[in-house]
Amino acid sequence: MTRVLVVEDEESYSDALSYVLRKEGFEVAVAETGPDALDEYDRAGADIVLLDLMLPGLSGTEVCRALRSRGNVPVIIVSAKDTEVDKVVGLELGADDYVVKPFSAREVVARIRAVLRRTDTTAPTGDSPIEIGELRLDPPKREVTLNGDVLELSRKEFELLKLLMENAGSVVKRERVFEEVWDTQWFGSMKTLDVHISGLRRKLGDDSSEPRFLHTVRGVGFRFATADEL
Repeated sequence: MTRVLVVEDEESYSDALSYVLRKEGFEVAVAETGPDALDEYDRAGADIVLLDLMLPGLSGTEVCRALRSRGNVPVIIVSAKDTEVDKVVGLELGADDYVVKPFSAREVVARIRAVLRRTDTTAPTGDSPIEIGELRLDPPKREVTLNGDVLELSRKEFELLKLLMENAGSVVKRERVFEEVWDTQWFGSMKTLDVHISGLRRKLGDDSSEPRFLHTVRGVGFRFATADEL
């Protein structure tokens, strides 16, 4: 049974979510404060976390950072903060999705299932490693190395890089990136893609003004260099 940790200090939200999630077959644990959330995660773990940003004791951003330091548990931020800056900051912290209050509990369930599908690392894969120059991406291991050094990529950064390297030499449209890396039902800010592209460039050692690996095609999408170009 999939275990959902709901981190929410408002009972009206946590009660409604818990009721719907249990009806949908999920196991649910609730924490009302940031420290309680980390204690509960350390005690029993979770398959996915629904995380409010405004929490007593420890903010949701700090909880998200702490969860990321513990592993790759999927995190969906659920918050009344709905500005583009808030969403981008949340996604930069490593969250997999962002839902704004008030929300439909059914929508949250759909988001949970979509995130779990995208982050399922138990599904077998026959993908072969991709090598372009000194960059190597190994899908079965979910590992990326540059000159033999392992790059620390977030889940989204890995999937984004994989899509671009698989299509090296061709322009990948922004719409396709959202469909394949995020979800066809993505409701978040388009800005998040640019944030992840910038993060990838930084980790690849690319200069945005004169990129070596990752090129922007303005108004269309992105193109990854081929081995011959390098």
